[in-house]
Amino acid sequence: MGAAPVRRGRDTLPLYAVAAAVTVLVLAPLAAPGYALLYDMVFVPRQPLTWDLVAPAQSLPRAVPMDAVVSLVTQLVPGWVVQRLALAGAVFLAAVGAGRLVPTDRRVVRLFAAVAYAWTPYLAERLLIGQWGLLLAYAALPWLVRAGLDLRAGRTGALARVVLAAAPAAITPTGGLIALGTVLVLTSDRMRAPRSLLVSQRMHPLRSRQALAAVGVLNAPWVVAALVTGAGGSSDPAGVAAFAARSENWAGPLVALAGTGGIWSAQATPASRATPLVPVATVVLLILAGVGAGLLRRRLPPGGAPRLAVLAGAGCLLAALGVLPGGDAALRWAVVNLPGAGLLRDGQKFLAPYALLLVVCAALGAERLVARVDREVAGVILVGLLFLPVAVLPDLAFGGAGRLRPVSYPAEWQRVAEYIDEEPGEILALPLSAYRAYPWNPGRVVLDPAPRYLPGTVLTDDTLRVGDVAVAGENPRVREMRRALAEGRPVWTTGVRWVLVQHEVSGEVDSQVLGGLVRVHDGPSLTLYRNPATVRESSPSGPARLAVVAALSAALLVVIAAAVSALHRRATAW
Repeated sequence: MGAAPVRRGRDTLPLYAVAAAVTVLVLAPLAAPGYALLYDMVFVPRQPLTWDLVAPAQSLPRAVPMDAVVSLVTQLVPGWVVQRLALAGAVFLAAVGAGRLVPTDRRVVRLFAAVAYAWTPYLAERLLIGQWGLLLAYAALPWLVRAGLDLRAGRTGALARVVLAAAPAAITPTGGLIALGTVLVLTSDRMRAPRSLLVSQRMHPLRSRQALAAVGVLNAPWVVAALVTGAGGSSDPAGVAAFAARSENWAGPLVALAGTGGIWSAQATPASRATPLVPVATVVLLILAGVGAGLLRRRLPPGGAPRLAVLAGAGCLLAALGVLPGGDAALRWAVVNLPGAGLLRDGQKFLAPYALLLVVCAALGAERLVARVDREVAGVILVGLLFLPVAVLPDLAFGGAGRLRPVSYPAEWQRVAEYIDEEPGEILALPLSAYRAYPWNPGRVVLDPAPRYLPGTVLTDDTLRVGDVAVAGENPRVREMRRALAEGRPVWTTGVRWVLVQHEVSGEVDSQVLGGLVRVHDGPSLTLYRNPATVRESSPSGPARLAVVAALSAALLVVIAAAVSALHRRATAW
């Protein structure tokens, strides 16, 4: 009786050790104190729980429910701890999940899958653009796939595991859609293989519908927030070209996507992706995957591999749509006429299922290629393959070659937050800009931290500039502020309570627009003004925002119910 757990421990310990080593290698700079601030990655010491972070009234819910979750957690745990837990958890769980998903008895094959999945260009590029919420979805995907396959096989406790694996993915709208699509494709009884092959699939049609309903509830917070926001549902069609997949070397954007890269931002692309041999490495990986595809089909439950292929194919289509003939025109029409279609502009985000299938098939392909070789020689080859992802993408190590370095906020940020906390109200951040390059955060650009640091609704520019293209935002209140500033009207006439002028950043502020304001704080980095023409106000809750809270509460109850159910069942070896 005791031999099985001991053997299981011997088999899993190397996987956990390798996953931990990869995590340390990728995130080594985070051993230093402070906050790593890079593009969309913004953490603050204690993120206030404001209505605008829970249910944005004038902007699209791109960070719902992620901001609400961070605000709640940082009431108890400092932001720097949350950042490290989120990033380390994403890399570590991605590696362990991929290693466990591979249907093989060979330990080195599992280790290869673990390293390869935690060292993809997809992970590197999304890390360097700061989209840590999407990385949680990427890490949850192999666990969700395993749970979905178990649900189709009728295994006990699989439904609870589906919900618990989907929960971290649904922290962002894109991750939630990936999770919902995964559960739909893997468990739907409408996508059947031949009847003789899928006896178990007919056993629990109710469980499939329950899983879909539960993951749908996990997506409810951002869906409800999108329905009630005043920003509308359409997006600027200029974003289709700006966010389309990008060529990273001589082979073009489709080959970049085939290697799980191709993000739209050149600044978030590791320099090694431009080397001429990268497409060759991609072809080698594709060949390995092709060799291993048959092995995956035979080892997974009947119908499992084709469903994973459908999921990966859909992700590839969405990722490539912006560069396919006619695809860009279809996307431009969709983002203008279909509410919520703006989520599809950055289609490379949906490449995660393809990355997982590619890695799992490549690992099995490596196993199949060395099957007829002497065992010792095969071991050497597999160990060599283990280091191939690192050799092809060396600048993911040490936080993207040092780009993920922690810094400390100037002390006056906290003083300004305390002033505003005494008299809550709307805050205008000047100069108008979505991203900032601070001297105390050298060599990096970051999304303006003010909306997450200050206790109130902060108006920042939502126009995104990609090269020479300006992608317009959706916030009508910001458009009103932009018009007022362009006309030279005093800010006090707009009704904002506070004006925060940030120094040491690009952009100028006309002193005339600040006329009639009272200076409250004047420091080297920040100057805070109060508008005496407005009165103290509290942000109204209203039925729309209460609907978002209800959706958040429902999602939380689903997760709690799944956790309780899982705790009442015996642990399974998956």
